[in-house]
Amino acid sequence: MHWRALEKLYASAPVNALFASKLTIVGEGHSQIRFSVDPSHHHAAGAAHGTIYFKMLDDAAFYAANTLVSDRFLLTTAFNLHFTRPIRKGAVIAEGRWISGRRRVLVAEAQLLDADGEVIGRGTGTFMRSHIALSGLQGYASAFARRS
Repeated sequence: MHWRALEKLYASAPVNALFASKLTIVGEGHSQIRFSVDPSHHHAAGAAHGTIYFKMLDDAAFYAANTLVSDRFLLTTAFNLHFTRPIRKGAVIAEGRWISGRRRVLVAEAQLLDADGEVIGRGTGTFMRSHIALSGLQGYASAFARRS
């Protein structure tokens, strides 16, 4: 149930209305976000702006880490990003994977794969437990309310 609630939380975030994307928790410590790059995501030179790389890598790593924490919302405290290749259009998958930590600080990584399975970006993040209860967040709590 926690994993489905995390998916609902992602979908409920207002910023995600700007991107046609879908989060799937594929297992403990693993997440996947599917999205498409189109010209609305481009910088002046006609390829995807770095903001979409960061957003999707950060989200994939964050949700992979948050699969291991069922009571608190995590906060990104640091994120290291590497651009591997530009992308102009098409389907992209952000795959997140938890690396270490379970108590206060967690580390997770993510990679972006284009439609051919080529890596176009990578990132590693550090995430800290916040004081924000997941159960107090409407998007998360709504997944449990429907089951009652």
